[in-house]
This record gives sequence, structure tokens and C-alpha cells, in this order.
Amino acid sequence: MYKAVNNGMETLTNIELLSLVIGQGTDQNQSITQARKLLAISDGRLRNLAEKRLEELEVVQGVKDCKAMALQAAMELGKRYFMEEPSQMPELCSADAIYRYMRPHIISLRVEEAHVLFMRQNLSLIKHERVSSGGLTETAVDVRVIIREAILCGATTIALCHNHPSGNRRPSINDDRLTKVLKQACDTMRIHFVDHVIVTADGFYSYQDEGRI
Repeated sequence: MYKAVNNGMETLTNIELLSLVIGQGTDQNQSITQARKLLAISDGRLRNLAEKRLEELEVVQGVKDCKAMALQAAMELGKRYFMEEPSQMPELCSADAIYRYMRPHIISLRVEEAHVLFMRQNLSLIKHERVSSGGLTETAVDVRVIIREAILCGATTIALCHNHPSGNRRPSINDDRLTKVLKQACDTMRIHFVDHVIVTADGFYSYQDEGRI
């Protein structure tokens, strides 16, 4: 597409970018039409498009396995770009920093997952581990596993994060209970439990910011 060559990919619309992904070997007008329909069945949102299964993409006429898989591959590459760790591990010194780090890891999940960030005293990340994956509204977390991992990797500070696929930022009773139990376990082992952050597509809830840790 001349527009991309002359002006750069950033000048293309979402429809034009999608048409490039699925349009190899097909008529340009046809790929534009297909891209427009793909966005239409996703309510115009790339996030919704990224969550669709192959068979859901193939409802668009002319989009078969190869095109649907190419589209999924492009979406996966986009996620991996944001998930790729920088050469220097980030410092997660605020709930907002934790949210921005965790968002690409869990934002498109359809079920709840809990992740723990294991950090040094200066809040630089040592490693990031998924500790559970559950259902649509909750996930079970074994506090003993978290404490053991913290000790094994030499972490003095941890933050717990999990997503709410529903988009509701407010913590549940189970979230409150888990936060309390984990805080007690960390205090016993002299590990600083810095925050529990609930991640949604449009924002986050921080127990630390709310004065609840």
C-alpha cells in the first residue's frame, strides 16, 4: 500500500492495517471489505477482535483458516511486544507502574488469573510469576506458594495482581480475604507486601492507594 510506504504504518487506519495482514494474494478492495467486517463484528475494538476464536473470525466471507490465523498471529505479536522484558528490569514504585506493567499480560484473558511480582527492596523486579488461573469471577491462590517463591528468589517485596474480566474494578469479598491472609503471611516472614492491584481494561484498583494495606 503506497500510503504505508510513503507516510509510514502509523498513518494507516485500523482497517487498512488489518487489510495488510489478511490481504496477501487477494484483491485490495476485497481485503479492505473483509477488514471492515472483522472490525464490525468486534464492535470496532481491536481488543475484542484479539479475543475471537478462529471460527468466530471465519464468519466473515472469504476469511478462511490462513487469514484468520495470520490475524491471530499479528495480535499475538502485538501482545508479546508489550510483554517483552526490557534490558533493565523495571522499577514498580507505584500502583500505576504495576498496572502499566501487568496490563498487557492479562488484559485480554477471559478468565481470572493471579500474578505475583517478586521485587528487591528498591522495588526493582526480580521475576514475575503466574500463581493461579481460574474461572470468570474468581481464582484460587495458595499463599504458601507465594511465600515459598519469594524466599527462593530472594525477594523482600511482593505485589499481587489479578484481572477482572467483567471490567468491574471493585474488589470482591474473596479479594479482601486473600489480601488480608497474604498480608499476615508476609508480615510473619518479614516480606513487604506492597500492593494488591486489580487490573481491568479501563483502569485499576489499588489496595495500597485506598489505604487498605
